[in-house]
Amino acid sequence: MSLHSANKEQSKMKNKELTNMIREIKTLAINQKSKFWKRVATELEKPRKNMRVVNVGKLKRVVRKGEIAVIPGKVVGSGKYDGDIAAYQFSETVKNNNKTMDLDELMKKCPKGQKCRIIG
Repeated sequence: MSLHSANKEQSKMKNKELTNMIREIKTLAINQKSKFWKRVATELEKPRKNMRVVNVGKLKRVVRKGEIAVIPGKVVGSGKYDGDIAAYQFSETVKNNNKTMDLDELMKKCPKGQKCRIIG
């Protein structure tokens, strides 16, 4: 995966914030040699209609203790989850009831993607 091909694909996207985030994630994936971040970038590049939408209740069933739930899409629901959640977007109720972080924050906290699980 080269940055040139990444830039070519992203030129079709209209959301500049998302485009810049994908570029940063791909750079991190190359620098850290991380398959985890490469997969997150691939998921974020998908069309909006294919974007992952995950309910907070699913996180309780799928994520193990001590792991960070990573959703390359949107988290919805009104439930409470005990662990950390990192995603591209959150509903207001999820932000108010849970410990959330943006993908930018997660890139600084876990540059290699250890103790993280992609959900969706």
